[in-house]
Amino acid sequence: MDLLILFGCMVIFFAIGVPIGICLIFPCFLMLLVNPVTSASFLAQSFYTGVASSSMIALPFFMICGNIMDKGGISKRLVNAANNCIGGITGSLGMVTILACMFFGAVSGSAVATVAAIGAIMLPEMVRNGYDKYYATGMCAVAGGLGIIVPPSYPMVVYGITNNESIGDLFIAGLAPAVLVGALLMFVNYLYCKKHGIRGSNKFHLRTALKGFWDAKWALLMPVIILGGIYSGIMTATESAVVATVYGIIIGRFVYKEITFKQLWDEFRSTATFSGGMMWTVAPATAIGLIFAYLGVNKAIAAFFLGISSNMYIVMFLIVCILFVIGMFMQTTPAIVIFSPVLLGVAEAVGVNAIQFGQVMNLALAVGFCTPPVCANVFVAQSMTGMPMDKIVKPAIPFIAVLILALLAVAFFPILTVGVVNLLS
Repeated sequence: MDLLILFGCMVIFFAIGVPIGICLIFPCFLMLLVNPVTSASFLAQSFYTGVASSSMIALPFFMICGNIMDKGGISKRLVNAANNCIGGITGSLGMVTILACMFFGAVSGSAVATVAAIGAIMLPEMVRNGYDKYYATGMCAVAGGLGIIVPPSYPMVVYGITNNESIGDLFIAGLAPAVLVGALLMFVNYLYCKKHGIRGSNKFHLRTALKGFWDAKWALLMPVIILGGIYSGIMTATESAVVATVYGIIIGRFVYKEITFKQLWDEFRSTATFSGGMMWTVAPATAIGLIFAYLGVNKAIAAFFLGISSNMYIVMFLIVCILFVIGMFMQTTPAIVIFSPVLLGVAEAVGVNAIQFGQVMNLALAVGFCTPPVCANVFVAQSMTGMPMDKIVKPAIPFIAVLILALLAVAFFPILTVGVVNLLS
């Protein structure tokens, strides 16, 4: 009965469009009226502890860093460097798009921002070079998921805060999955271009490639600052986000001179709005976890899964299927806040490391960015091109398929995540 009230209210509120934070907070207090498993004051205090973390500061700074990168001309130079590097390889423009999404993801941490920034630059160019417009749009929508797969990633930050895990370790563990996903997406694009006779956009010339990298040198330093600072132990994830933001402002405003102080102010205002909404969403994480613990939900769910099988591969496959469905209907942050503490307990019961599970959840939700009905990346691509959703999703299916393949590889082979952390630690 208690869980019926809790989840029933959440579903109803979600359905009628109530803000996510209220959808998570109000049912908790309503359930206390029926079953006072704890006091309302203690529940309110847990909302504060859910966000009273220095790691929370990393979220808005990673977001504003990505926006400055887009507006300040940094993303444009990264795309140009990638294009000069790949040269005349079959399907090179598609590969440049995927590579540019990886570069952009290395500083933005947002899938939606990656689709908008890279799609705006690459889609017209791809269509002019013979790519089917629906295929190009579908590929951009899926490749945009690299925005949260390539570290740093704001869902990894949310997962780390929610489950009290090291954000630095989550970033390190995300390296191999990011490379795997990027390589698989490029392979699918190569096969498509080979079949349809789409050649490279330009021949490779070493001098041109070096010139492109030289022009983008300040842009290329940004991911080095973020990831290098974290992996070397010089900076925490929060500190690297702040340093990268300041660096992006200096480069975008005073070196490339493509962003104005007014635009910077607008970016800060929009990021403040985003941060407020994010705080409302993350705050209930601790409270919901406490309620689940008091009601024995975690133990009941673990017993249910282990009652089916204690085999790690079977349990992880079931969890992946559940996450796939969750990603289809729920946005990333509430999905992590609500379900990660529960499913993590099940995964740990069969020997899966919390860092590995974080990457599994991140990849599963990246798939959700491309699968209807709640497919944020497809909606962004649709708004940019005016194409119907079914025309975008259909050519994107092969890319979604290899993304799922990468997800299963990460779920079943801890060497791709925990192994990298142990190697670099």
